[in-house]
Amino acid sequence: MARSNVNDLLAFLAVARERSFTKAAAQLGVSQSALSHTIRGLETRLGLRLLTRTTRRVAPTEAGERLVRSVGPRFEEIDAELAALSELREKPAGTIRITSGEHSAESVLWPALAKFLPDYPDIKVEVFADNSLIDIVEHRYDAGVRLGEQVANDMIGVRIAPDMRMAVVGAPAYFAGRTPPRTPQDLTDHACINLRLPTLGGLYAWEFEQNGREMRARVDGQLVFNTIDLMLQAAMAGFGLAYVPEDKAAACLADGSLVRVLADWCPPFPGYHLYYPSRRQSSPAFALVVEALRHPGR
Repeated sequence: MARSNVNDLLAFLAVARERSFTKAAAQLGVSQSALSHTIRGLETRLGLRLLTRTTRRVAPTEAGERLVRSVGPRFEEIDAELAALSELREKPAGTIRITSGEHSAESVLWPALAKFLPDYPDIKVEVFADNSLIDIVEHRYDAGVRLGEQVANDMIGVRIAPDMRMAVVGAPAYFAGRTPPRTPQDLTDHACINLRLPTLGGLYAWEFEQNGREMRARVDGQLVFNTIDLMLQAAMAGFGLAYVPEDKAAACLADGSLVRVLADWCPPFPGYHLYYPSRRQSSPAFALVVEALRHPGR
């Protein structure tokens, strides 16, 4: 096969997986116009339409889907074999791509990687911090981070953090003249700061449990954010109650700038896990990253 055909197939796979010429072009390091020209050339040579293009989306045609299913795994096998060759190097090397939520990237991944990477200069790590629950196989990530209860059965899960708790917090000024909520039902009488979920576009339901009784509360308020830090800032400014990971609010609770309520309705739950496909061939670099992230005793 001509080298140009291989490059064109790789370009097509990038567009098909990303569903975007913009994202694929950035990934490949080429311009959108050059990428579009490459795809048109491949389609002309094959005599088939591989992608449907509209002003809003790009998607593989039936022929394109067949090409993704048949050719994509072959290139993944080649990538895995090339990565495995790093075993022959004196020092482990390679690039590890991890997708993670914002909170887990800040509180777990970065602190561990900051200690680990100086000892392995030939290992590169790309962390994509996003709260979407994306398909790591489709988007070609080596691993992802999710809460333990969210890891799919066909994935290998490695605990990288202790159990977590959520906290409902508000500023002392907010509670002036207001009765603090004693049960989740009381939240209907309070202004609450919501979190917008990127995957489905909905608002995150606050989850509670007490004595085996589980409850999901749909709350309302003046503000909606897509980051925890902005929720905390709004809560400290007195705009309402926020539902955030306990560790994010710890410093503010300690200095009194925030007050916690409904603590007896927020029990611990399984913390963050690194997950990856069970069929993944582990390179020395990936194995070292996994061990660096593994929670002690797990």
